[in-house]
Amino acid sequence: MISVALLRGVNVGTKPRIRMSDLVTWLRESGLEHVQTYINSGNVVLEHPQNIDVAGRVREALSENAGVEVPVIVRTASELAVVVANNPYPGAGPTHLHVSFLEAVPDEATLRSATTLDWRPEEFTVCGRDVYLHLPHGLGESRLAPRLSVIKGATTRNWNTVLALDEMVRRVEH
Repeated sequence: MISVALLRGVNVGTKPRIRMSDLVTWLRESGLEHVQTYINSGNVVLEHPQNIDVAGRVREALSENAGVEVPVIVRTASELAVVVANNPYPGAGPTHLHVSFLEAVPDEATLRSATTLDWRPEEFTVCGRDVYLHLPHGLGESRLAPRLSVIKGATTRNWNTVLALDEMVRRVEH
């Protein structure tokens, strides 16, 4: 099975610094195959047996080899393909569109509180465990992203990264 492991907060700001070449080695040593990374911020495409805890395996490898605890969110190849296909903002530029990947579907109370505020011109759409953020002025200038409670604990990627990961997954599958 092919999946993408998204590490939260790696190599950004003062967060843990992890060389991607080391991460590839550690994950291969842990039994994962076809391990590839994309850019230097914790995006990993890998192959694994169907019934393993991929996030747990990645966290364990990081803990044992780097001594760090890092949240990891996993999407299978088919789940990532659905994220790409379900883009509710197809006209948004790739640097103005982001996806926040959540561990679980947000609860109804969190969703209700997030939708009561007017974020215009910024907007968001929740699709299961994924939150699409349309940020016309970019993530750095966003008032929505740092205040949106529905993405608490998420790891966020811009649309270019999502598309690149989807392409990597498709290459591994074939």
